[in-house]
Amino acid sequence: MSVDLADVSRSQKVVLVEGRSDKAALEVLARRRGTVLGPGGISVVAMGGATSIGHFLDLLGPRGLNLGLGGLCDAGQEDCVRHALERGGLGLALSRSDLEARGFYVCTADLEDELIRAVGVAEVEQIIAAHGELRSLRTFQKQPAQRHRSGCQQLHRFMGTRSGRKSQYARLLAEAVDLAWVPRPLDRVLAHR
Repeated sequence: MSVDLADVSRSQKVVLVEGRSDKAALEVLARRRGTVLGPGGISVVAMGGATSIGHFLDLLGPRGLNLGLGGLCDAGQEDCVRHALERGGLGLALSRSDLEARGFYVCTADLEDELIRAVGVAEVEQIIAAHGELRSLRTFQKQPAQRHRSGCQQLHRFMGTRSGRKSQYARLLAEAVDLAWVPRPLDRVLAHR
């Protein structure tokens, strides 16, 4: 993933995220909260996967442009982020609370899981129906591999079955979530200064 260094360097804070769906959701939530995006505000940078964080820390962190950084990652990538921060000179033997003190937050599973739980299965299904995909969801839910899964798990998997669907629904769920119920990691990464 490329980054526009001219724009990013004029931001008050840069939030590093794993991918496009994370970026889409955080930008929608920031806009809904009245947060300035881009120069003078927050820039959300999709890294193309958590394993790329070392590159972005070298470029934007204390050994690079020395910008204010934060980040959001999936639970499965927490150790990768922790080790990259340690290698990048942002602390040693970092606990989860140390990560948070530095502006890096961990989703319980991942961003989609956080948003589905916050919005609720029934409302997510209504959003899917409003976008003409309820029939596809119902067909998907009837598959033998899906029958034993919870509604939340089925929705999560459904969103990853077609290119672009994760980003599409990340935006839509970020629009739908009550601002009083924004999942903690998403809320905190946007509020952290």
